[in-house]
Amino acid sequence: MMNAVRLYAPGGRPERLVYEQVETPRPGAGEALVRVHAAAITRDELTWPVDRLPAIPSYELSGVVAALGPGVTGLAVGDEVYALSPFDRNGAAADYIAVPAHLLAPKPATLGHIESAAIPLAALSAWQALFSHGQLAAGQRVLVHGAAGAVGSFAVQLAHQRGAHVVGTASAANLAAARQAGADEVIDPATAPFEQAVEPVDLVVDTAGGDRLARSPAVIRRGGRLVSVASQPSEESAAARGITAVYFVVVPDRAQLVELARLADSGQLRPTIDQVFPLAEARQAFERSLGHHPPGKVVLRVAGEPNA
Repeated sequence: MMNAVRLYAPGGRPERLVYEQVETPRPGAGEALVRVHAAAITRDELTWPVDRLPAIPSYELSGVVAALGPGVTGLAVGDEVYALSPFDRNGAAADYIAVPAHLLAPKPATLGHIESAAIPLAALSAWQALFSHGQLAAGQRVLVHGAAGAVGSFAVQLAHQRGAHVVGTASAANLAAARQAGADEVIDPATAPFEQAVEPVDLVVDTAGGDRLARSPAVIRRGGRLVSVASQPSEESAAARGITAVYFVVVPDRAQLVELARLADSGQLRPTIDQVFPLAEARQAFERSLGHHPPGKVVLRVAGEPNA
C-alpha cells in the first residue's frame, strides 16, 4: 500500500480530495514504476478527470525509478527521472506512479526534484506553442500574454534563448518577473491597450484567453500565427487578417524534456516555485493554486528532504 491523494467528486473543488492509503500500482509492459519525490500542480486540473473518479491528480513529476515492467529498455532502477504523465490515467500525487517508460527523461542534473517537477507541463506547453505550432525562428518578434505565469514565463525564456525579440503582457505586480524572465518589452494591459503599444509581431502565444486573445490578431503580421493554450481563437478573425490560429493541449514528449533539461543545466531555463506543501496537505496546495499568489508553481513534496 502507499499514500495517495484522490479526488472523489467532479467540480474542481479541493475539499473533495482525500489523503488515504491505496494499492501501489505495478508496472505493466512498457511501464516503469517511479518513486515520486515531487509532483507539481496545474491550476484547473481538478476539473479534468470527470469520467474516472476517484482519480489521483498531478501529472508532472520528478522521482526515482523503482521497478521496470516487461520489455523496458534504456532505464535502470535508481535512475532519476522527470516527466509529464498521460492525462487519462492516475497522476503523481502519490508515493508511486506507473508511467509509460518512453515518456521518462533524465531529470535536470543541476536541479532538485522539487524544481524539476515544476518544469514538464508548463515548459512543454511553452515549447510546443513556440516551436511546434508557432514555428518561431531567431530574429522574429513574439508577444506572450501572461508573461509571468507558469507557461508564459517559460515561453519568454525559451523565445529569448532562441534569439527572438520578446514582448510580454503582465499585471503591474508581475512586470518585474516578466522582465527577469527575459522579456525585451513588458506591457501592463490594464494601463494601455497592448495593440496600441506593440509593433507588429510574427507570433502571439496566449496563456490568458478572453479579451486579450480576441484582440491579438490586430498585432500579428499577415502570414503570422496566433497560438493559445487557453481557448480556441476566432478562426474568422484570423482569416480576415491572413493569419493562422491554433488552440492545442500539451502532449507528453520525452525528447523535448531532454532538451529542456539541457537548457536548465546550462543555466538558460529556470523554473519558479511559489510554495511547497507536503503530500498530506494537498487540499491546501490546490486551494493556493486556485487563488491569487506570486508567480511560480505550487509543488507537492512527496519524498526526500524539504529542498530536494
